[in-house]
Amino acid sequence: MININNLSLQYGEKHIFRNISCRINNRDRIGLVGSNGTGKSTLLKLVAGVSQADPGIVSKAKNDSTGYLPQEITGINLERSIYEEAQQAFSELLQKQEELDDIHDQLAKIDSASTRMDELLGRQAELQHGLDQANIFTMQSQIEKVLMGLGFKTSDFSKKCGTYSGGWLMRLMLAKQLLACPAFLLLDEPTNHLDVETLTWLEDFLGGYQGGLVIISHDRLFLDNLTTNTWELSLGNLTIYKGNYTYFVKEKEERSSILKAAYANQQAKIDQTMRFVDRFKAKSTKAKQAQSRLKQLDKMELIELEDSESHISFRFPPSAPCGRMAMVVEGLNKSFASKEVFKDLSFELEAGDKMAVVGVNGAGKSTLVKLLGGLIKPDKGSIKPGHNVIISYFGQHQAQELNPSYSVLDTMNMIDVDKSISQIRSLLGTFLFKGDDVDKKVGVLSGGEKSRLALAKMIATPANLLIMDEPTNHLDMTSQDILMEAMCQYDGTIIVVSHNRFFLDHFTKKTLEIKNGRSTIYEGNISYYIEKTQLQKKKASTAPGTLKQAAPSSLPKASKAKGKKARQEQARLREQGNKVLGPLKKTARENEKLVEKLERQKDKLEQVLADPELYHDQQKFMAKSTEYANLKKRLEQAYTSWEEAQEKLEQATANA
Repeated sequence: MININNLSLQYGEKHIFRNISCRINNRDRIGLVGSNGTGKSTLLKLVAGVSQADPGIVSKAKNDSTGYLPQEITGINLERSIYEEAQQAFSELLQKQEELDDIHDQLAKIDSASTRMDELLGRQAELQHGLDQANIFTMQSQIEKVLMGLGFKTSDFSKKCGTYSGGWLMRLMLAKQLLACPAFLLLDEPTNHLDVETLTWLEDFLGGYQGGLVIISHDRLFLDNLTTNTWELSLGNLTIYKGNYTYFVKEKEERSSILKAAYANQQAKIDQTMRFVDRFKAKSTKAKQAQSRLKQLDKMELIELEDSESHISFRFPPSAPCGRMAMVVEGLNKSFASKEVFKDLSFELEAGDKMAVVGVNGAGKSTLVKLLGGLIKPDKGSIKPGHNVIISYFGQHQAQELNPSYSVLDTMNMIDVDKSISQIRSLLGTFLFKGDDVDKKVGVLSGGEKSRLALAKMIATPANLLIMDEPTNHLDMTSQDILMEAMCQYDGTIIVVSHNRFFLDHFTKKTLEIKNGRSTIYEGNISYYIEKTQLQKKKASTAPGTLKQAAPSSLPKASKAKGKKARQEQARLREQGNKVLGPLKKTARENEKLVEKLERQKDKLEQVLADPELYHDQQKFMAKSTEYANLKKRLEQAYTSWEEAQEKLEQATANA
């Protein structure tokens, strides 16, 4: 359990936290939400102990560990391999294993009459028991499961961390936190660098997590699927809602209506009081009463209303008429050096279609939209925009092309579009540029602010085919909702790359999947796509080999013979197949039996080693410890042999 007691924090006149008190229980699932700048990340750092609060404000049980995933890359040794870095999640266990191995070596050399014998045996028993309890023997399988779940391939495991991009290193940081399995896991925007497939895996993993979770995320569906409580930071206060994000939105609306009514009543009372004071403060008979009412106002706890952007809305400029087809892509090929990204990629898009582009990281989504936007050229194939199609493209590079000497407002005024200053300010407000922010020079903006400004500029530019690469990356929930609604109402064509499933589900009607350099169109939104692909995986797992293309193999192939000849042919094929599969099956069975036998022996030895009486007989304890160490090595070798035999058998069966 983590307790937060009367936490206050103030920068200048701005209150970040005002006497916040709350508690995180061991199995809580909390979504931490609030507008940008309300202190969500700051609160998470304080709870994690990364930032220090005054003594006694944040407290937790000594045995409860806390894991924290920040938004920036920290604690990665770029010289280690991906696997070695992930293994650091078990650093304490690995140190214990090294110490245990060292004790084994010392016991093999030390005289049994030595005075250190008792000390070494006691420490050996303590370490062995701790490692057995921690189940260190499953460490390798856990690391492989989590790394592969987060999108790494086995071929990546031996590569140095320094060869990977920031997005992949953030995945590695997340993997380390998941593997460490702390009592409380605090995640700050864990979905930022994940594709749809990996995001789905992470949801499944966290759904079965046994510790407490606190998550900051702008992915509404992610919060809805995982959280059961929502904490909102606003105006320095923390409000707790007993439900997920969708529940929070509905409940907040109801509470807001009540608060607005109370605010209106209070303002009316203040106005009435001030009128009385202004009228009677100069009269001697009423002056005392006027002063009394002023004191009452001073003691009154004023109701504050949160700044709301719910009234802000905008529409895209009407799209110019165009032909029936918005774009036709045929036989697209693209490679970078020796890496092939696409091969013979083709699809058609009709005017008014709204299509999401999905695929694992590295599949080529951003490359595809750059090709479609005309930023780079294909090696082969054609991209044909339809008649009178005007393309507007948004990608991260647009942020770098903004003129640094212009202000935010000047940048928008440069667009040749019929909009008033108030309309432009309203649009900028949607993208989190409020008040004096519009007068800031582009040169002093952060990377996220520049990206938001580039998106606002693109949206205000007339076009009838929008191509967008991760448009929601730097937007809060409110801005996402406003943009989503505008895209629903847009009468032009949209091609969008995004991992935000809730956002995409509301306006896309097609999904283009890029996988292994090929494209597949699904006639539905992201939810439809996920449902279909999961069904395909399920069918593939229940019918091994049926969805795989046969590769050249020594196994015989089926013929088209009929009747008696067909039965004879099938019998001949089974016989020939058994000659290939038979020895592989036998080897796999033998290895499996050996693993089962060694596991039974290991279980028995662990029961013997757990008996305190054993430590009174030093020679017997040494013998059993040595036997256990040797048995572990044999078991690891048996596991490896079994896995190799099973893999060969599966490959041969699939190619049959």
